[in-house]
Amino acid sequence: MPMHAASETLTLAALWHGLALPLSRLLVSVSIGLFLGTLIEALHWTRAVAKVAQPLVRLGRLSDVAGASFSLAFFSGAAANAMLAEAHERGDMTRREVILSNLFNSLPTYFLHLPTLFFIAAPFIGEAAVLYVSLTVAAALLRTIGIVILGRLTLPPLPEGCVACLLGEDPKWDWRAALKKTWKRFTRRLPRMVYYTIPIYVAMFFLKRWGAFEVMETWMAEHIAFLSWLPPQAMGIIGFHMAAETTAGYAAAGALVATGGLTLKQLVLALLVGNILSSPVRAIRHQFPYYAGIFKPGLALNLIVSNQCLRVASILLVTLGYALWG
Repeated sequence: MPMHAASETLTLAALWHGLALPLSRLLVSVSIGLFLGTLIEALHWTRAVAKVAQPLVRLGRLSDVAGASFSLAFFSGAAANAMLAEAHERGDMTRREVILSNLFNSLPTYFLHLPTLFFIAAPFIGEAAVLYVSLTVAAALLRTIGIVILGRLTLPPLPEGCVACLLGEDPKWDWRAALKKTWKRFTRRLPRMVYYTIPIYVAMFFLKRWGAFEVMETWMAEHIAFLSWLPPQAMGIIGFHMAAETTAGYAAAGALVATGGLTLKQLVLALLVGNILSSPVRAIRHQFPYYAGIFKPGLALNLIVSNQCLRVASILLVTLGYALWG
């Protein structure tokens, strides 16, 4: 009986210190990070960044509508795309210009949600969040540079215009409205965050204790040799990244960070690979209904395929660069 009691006490202590306590700390950190990221978004932090639009537009020989759409995309991707769709329907933009302009908007669209992305990732993966987010920002910058070069090579020169004329005045910071908006978004996003985090963290904890990763290593060697350069623990991150929302991948990564088993570089590479492999699934799940509601179906499909190809190519380049020289 004493031995049984000692064994039970040891098990409870392991669960508390190895699972319950770090999971509780993680949930508190994630909640704080989510609130801060949402607040920064609500305060229109991207207004200053949007002012770079006009020189880039001129360099890429894009129209003023494209420049205004680029600036507007820092605040609303839907409004930016609606502006392009209306210009196309009026005959002010060709199909090629619409596609290039939409691809050009990938940078502001990414920056729109960057604070939330970072403040969600940081509690899960710590310092790896800075590196991972920096690499995805680099990929977004590569996409923008590529579109500017492509526009320069394929579009005719344009007369001088005025991008700023199509935009409103700089909005004043309204803290009360921002806090109200932040709280509304926070209460909507937090339950989904907790929904993914708790079961995934618990699952990763027990999978590691039960030796599931050793079994996975053997299976990987036999079936998926193209990912054999990653450790088996990374497959959990990639799998959750593909099967669910991005938060699921962060939760799996956070569990592995807490329990050990992955180096910083392996963790970042696993997140990047998961990002690449999950792109087609997300495009089908989220983007097609969204784009089809703004553009005609044929153009919507063209935009989705173009966006995903460019996105995958840019992240793949960044991943290869980091894998070889990081």
